[in-house]
Amino acid sequence: MTKNRLFERKMTASAKRRILAPYIPTKKEECGIFGIFGHEDAAKLSYFGLYALQHRGQESAGIAVSDGSRITTHKSMGLVHDIFNEEILKSLRGYLAIGHVRYSTTGSSLPANAQPFVVFHGNNHYAIGHNGNLVNAVELRRELERKGAIFRSTMDTEIFMHLLARNLSYGIEEALVETLKMVKGAYSLVMSTRDMLIGVRDPNGFRPLCLGELDGAYVLASETCALDLIEATYIRDLEPGEILIIDEDGLRSIFPFPKRRSSYCIFEFIYFARPDSNIFNQNVYMFRKKLGSLLAKENPSLHADMLMPFPDSGNYAAIGFAQANNIPLEMGMIRNHYVGRTFIQPSQAMRDFQVRVKLNPVRGLLKGKSVLIVEDSIIRGTTTRTRINSLRQAGAKEVHMLVSCPPHRFPCHYGIDFSTKGELIAASHTVEKIRDFIGLDSLNYLSIEGLLEAAGAVSDNHPFCLACFNGDYPVQFVDEVGKHCFEEKNVERCGCNLRL
Repeated sequence: MTKNRLFERKMTASAKRRILAPYIPTKKEECGIFGIFGHEDAAKLSYFGLYALQHRGQESAGIAVSDGSRITTHKSMGLVHDIFNEEILKSLRGYLAIGHVRYSTTGSSLPANAQPFVVFHGNNHYAIGHNGNLVNAVELRRELERKGAIFRSTMDTEIFMHLLARNLSYGIEEALVETLKMVKGAYSLVMSTRDMLIGVRDPNGFRPLCLGELDGAYVLASETCALDLIEATYIRDLEPGEILIIDEDGLRSIFPFPKRRSSYCIFEFIYFARPDSNIFNQNVYMFRKKLGSLLAKENPSLHADMLMPFPDSGNYAAIGFAQANNIPLEMGMIRNHYVGRTFIQPSQAMRDFQVRVKLNPVRGLLKGKSVLIVEDSIIRGTTTRTRINSLRQAGAKEVHMLVSCPPHRFPCHYGIDFSTKGELIAASHTVEKIRDFIGLDSLNYLSIEGLLEAAGAVSDNHPFCLACFNGDYPVQFVDEVGKHCFEEKNVERCGCNLRL
């Protein structure tokens, strides 16, 4: 990397204001990835990029930086702002970096599973950050261990590196192609060697990944909100099945897979992504508003004294419903934004305390009122039940709920943390039974047709994965990989037959 390719850049006042007043995330079950090539402040920009993507994973975070000769890494458990400081970022010198924030879907929440995952092999350093889930991880890991591979972690991400190492004699590009031909499932990746940044999206395009530009440097990120924070210009989304290589010679893409029908995760729009992001070529905020207006269209006879969301998940669909139905929108629950993940766990006698400390009802507003709630989803139902109970205790006369997506009846094997039917209340309960369990006067979900209409898609020809709603899995699997499948203590009893 020559000096004139690097650009020493000062943060503008507007960028500093966005950092000092960050988006407050809700808990998600995903991962966020970031990469940058060609900027001497690569570590600091990666820090800000991960800060913007914190909503996608709050268990661990890390940054791996290369100066052209070696990769230096810092990662730990916790939130981005707790892991990094000015001194640490200054020690991460280089013009090339990748970063990762994690919520575990395969492999426990352990320091060994924090990413980026970095190895030294054949006189080169390699680092990887992964968003998604491999559906053939059990089969691949079992075969690699039979051939003598020793794993340092219990996450499926490490499988990529073992496969890559076995093919590096053909060169990095061919090794990548051969590796990706062997894995199945959902994966958006950022990878780096000592002098190369690589972005990869699986052939179905389950998870988002975009490309941007900043003063001659190239940026990869899970969502455009990360580009916005560092004031990078969005260029395009990576295509499903694309391998994008960024080095001294610029950009080049490889498309090793036959074209197939896309399977964008529609739950990214409903729940995961930040509302100020654009993913899959659509704006998340406007998509969620559209969900609310379609809820109004599908439920024309539903009336109440006031409409409210549970902040922050239902906010934007609630705005869309209120505008379409001309009903007063109120914030009947106030969120405490200062409750972190390290909050002391309550005793069994206070088992609902952690839910209540995050959201508190406005009693004077709710007393004697018929309340209509717009929520983005109901997964297990237990948290929603506690919240509804608090509204009843605050004096709400009636409580009705609309959910801005269809019922989740099927587990996800592509990177969402509900991998078994037992975790989904709608898998074993009718809407009426869910209503009664939660304690509602009425409960209605948006239809699949309405969900697709919000996306501007045709029911029988759309680019989205709806497997968690209809059981139509675009990538088939044999073994169900549990979150803790690869833990030593679980190998004996795990149903995936991982044991050699």
